[in-house]
Amino acid sequence: MDSRFEYAETHRNKCAACFRQFNKMEHLVEHMRISYHSVHEPTCGICRKHCRSFESLREHLIGPLPRQECREIFANRGCKFCLKVLDSSYARRIHQERCQLPGNAGLIGRFANLGIRDNLTIGRGPQVVALACKMVGGGSDGSLDLCIRPEYLRDAMPMRQVQRKIQDFLCNGEPMWKIRPRNGRARILVGHGLDHDLECLQMEYRAEMIRDTAKYPPLMKTSKLSNSLKYEIQSGIQDPYEDCVATMRLYMRMRSQVHKREDQPLACDPQNKNNFASWRQSELERMTPEQMLEISRSDYYCWCLD
Repeated sequence: MDSRFEYAETHRNKCAACFRQFNKMEHLVEHMRISYHSVHEPTCGICRKHCRSFESLREHLIGPLPRQECREIFANRGCKFCLKVLDSSYARRIHQERCQLPGNAGLIGRFANLGIRDNLTIGRGPQVVALACKMVGGGSDGSLDLCIRPEYLRDAMPMRQVQRKIQDFLCNGEPMWKIRPRNGRARILVGHGLDHDLECLQMEYRAEMIRDTAKYPPLMKTSKLSNSLKYEIQSGIQDPYEDCVATMRLYMRMRSQVHKREDQPLACDPQNKNNFASWRQSELERMTPEQMLEISRSDYYCWCLD
């Protein structure tokens, strides 16, 4: 086969999102079927490559083997914290001064920096609250992580009363079984490793109202105590307030992303279940990579939808 034809075919079979190339169109279709590329993935501001996480995006920009063109532009105009590419090096400098949480700000100043109002409303959408538990070493050798619960403290509020107060605050006047993810009064709960915190408090909350930075795919990385945007969580001497600030900032960063609006943004939505169905194989193989990306949907709920 003519090598020029092979090159043209391979180039035609290039994923419009992650830029992987395939020898056959059917292989590209299968890739799109299982990759769940979408407008909600972290994307390089220079070459527009989609990455599964911000950690992958960081590797693409400044890792051991970055794309050279992207590395050079990012070195001059890229924010090392949020990985955003600015219009100029001056704009980058101004942006980075605001992008990193100051370490010595007071309580009111730090909340003002977060943009959180007194009623815990962050701009549009539902109210949000962050939760973190103070952990201490337990057991004979101190190797167990234990939550400081009221029964361990002198003159503390009884555990049941603590649970009731937290639940009442989260539900905000709505019965637990009536909580709606949209247009309701219940508050979104933000935290890092919330399964463990809620277990320690012997509480439950609706899964669709929980935003856990330890489980959010774009923030996933190997370390459980950090994240791909370099906000330190549960590191050093643990301070529940600092953990709440860090997780709230991460949530706000993710929620404030501007993504293309879609009527049915999730792959599990009824209208999207047949987007890459096997019975559409012939039709899909006639599509361009860009057309397939257009109908591809995310397999996770993006927080920008809040």
